Amino acid sequence: MNFFKTGLLLAALTALFGVVGLMLGGTTGMIIALCFAAATNAFAFWKSDELALRAHNAMEVTAATAPDLVAMVHELADRAGLPHPRVYVMEEAQPNAFATGRNPENGAVAVTTGLIATLTQEELAGVIAHELAHIKNRDTLTMTVAATIAGGLSSIINFGLIFGGGRDRPNPIITILVVIMAPLAAAVIQMAISRSREYVADRHGGEICGDPVWLASALRKIAGGAAHIPNEPAELRPATAPLFIINPLSGRRMDGLFSTHPATENRIQALMEQASRMGRLPDNRSNNAARPGNARTGPWG
Repeated sequence: MNFFKTGLLLAALTALFGVVGLMLGGTTGMIIALCFAAATNAFAFWKSDELALRAHNAMEVTAATAPDLVAMVHELADRAGLPHPRVYVMEEAQPNAFATGRNPENGAVAVTTGLIATLTQEELAGVIAHELAHIKNRDTLTMTVAATIAGGLSSIINFGLIFGGGRDRPNPIITILVVIMAPLAAAVIQMAISRSREYVADRHGGEICGDPVWLASALRKIAGGAAHIPNEPAELRPATAPLFIINPLSGRRMDGLFSTHPATENRIQALMEQASRMGRLPDNRSNNAARPGNARTGPWG
C-alpha cells in the first residue's frame, strides 16, 4: 500500500510539473518541465534523504560521540525488528525530530539538540519510536521524495519566469496564478499523505516504546516549543515540514494555515486511549500524565 501511495504521489507531483511548464512556457515548457520532473523523481528516490539531512545541518553521531542516544535508538530498532538506522543530531533550539531513508536498510533518525534538552529519557524514547515506525512503514520514502519534488517546483517556476516566452506564453494574470497556486497544490498533495500517516506512526510508536503516554507527553512539549521557537532551516525550506514529528513552522508565516500534521490534542487523545487499552493507564493516572514533567521512570530513567 505504501508503494502504491508513493506511486500516486509521484504521479500527481509529476503532473503538476507538467501543468506549471505548460502554463509558463507553452508546449515546449511542458516538455522541459516533464523531463526535469523525471530527473527529479529519480534523484529524489536515491538522494532525498541526504538532501533532507543536509538542509537541516544534521550531523551524524556514533556510539563514541553520543553513546546514550545511539544505544536508545539501537534498542528501540531491535524491538521494532529494524536494522539499526543512522543517528543524526541537529544544532537547533526548537525541539523536533524526523526520520528519512528510502527503505529500512537506509533509514536515519535525526533529533534536535532542543529535543534532547527538553524531553525526559522516556519521552525521547517515545519520539524515537515514532520515527522508527515511519521507517518501518516506509513513510520516509513517501515524505522525503515529496519534500524534494515539491521543493523543486520553485526551480521550475523561476526557470519559467526567466526563460519562458513565445506565442504560447499565457498572460501575466495566469502566470501570477500559477506562481501562487502551484506551491499550494504541492502542499495539499503532501498533506494528504502526511496527516494520515502521523496517527499510524503514533500508534506503532507507542507499541514500540511500550508506553504511549511517553509519546503523548513528548508531543505536548514539542508542540509548545515549536509554537514559540523558530526553526530557521525549516522556514527556508517549508517543503520539508511534513518530515517532522510536529510542524516546525507552527506560529510562523502563513504556513500554519496549511498544517501538514493533525491537531496535537487529537494525537494525544488517541495515544491516551491506546495507553488505556494496553493497561498503561492505571486508575490513579489520568490524561494529566501526558503533561510535561509527568512521564514515569522506565528502562532509560
